[in-house]
Amino acid sequence: MITKTFSPKLSDLSHDWYILDAEGQTLGRLATTAARYVMGKHKPSYSPHVDGGDNLVIINAEKVAVTGNKLEAKQYHRHSGYPGGLTSLTLAEQLAKDPARVIEHAVAGMLPKNRLQDDRLRRLKVYAGSDHPHGGQAPKPLGDK
Repeated sequence: MITKTFSPKLSDLSHDWYILDAEGQTLGRLATTAARYVMGKHKPSYSPHVDGGDNLVIINAEKVAVTGNKLEAKQYHRHSGYPGGLTSLTLAEQLAKDPARVIEHAVAGMLPKNRLQDDRLRRLKVYAGSDHPHGGQAPKPLGDK
């Protein structure tokens, strides 16, 4: 008996919609769950070279929890490209300025750095509050938190 290796085709893929509430969840654990769903690792048809992940809407990003003294110790850096152009913000400052960016940065760090990363990140939607414009897609709530 010959068994063939299954490789999903684009016609076999479906991108479902899920919603995840970030309120009270630890940042790293939330990001691993989000990365898993955006990559499609929760599906039995997962293949690392095919983008078969799902769309994920994360709400209440401003209420995400962090442990220890990360609010003051964790730094987010960006550089303008000019001499002396390094700007640093603490996690507390970044959460006050743009809480969605914190979760997007954490999830992006957990995705593989390959040509599928941009498409996967495009399917991640993060909102600071509980309102989101994706009600028409009828996102299913994620059971595991």
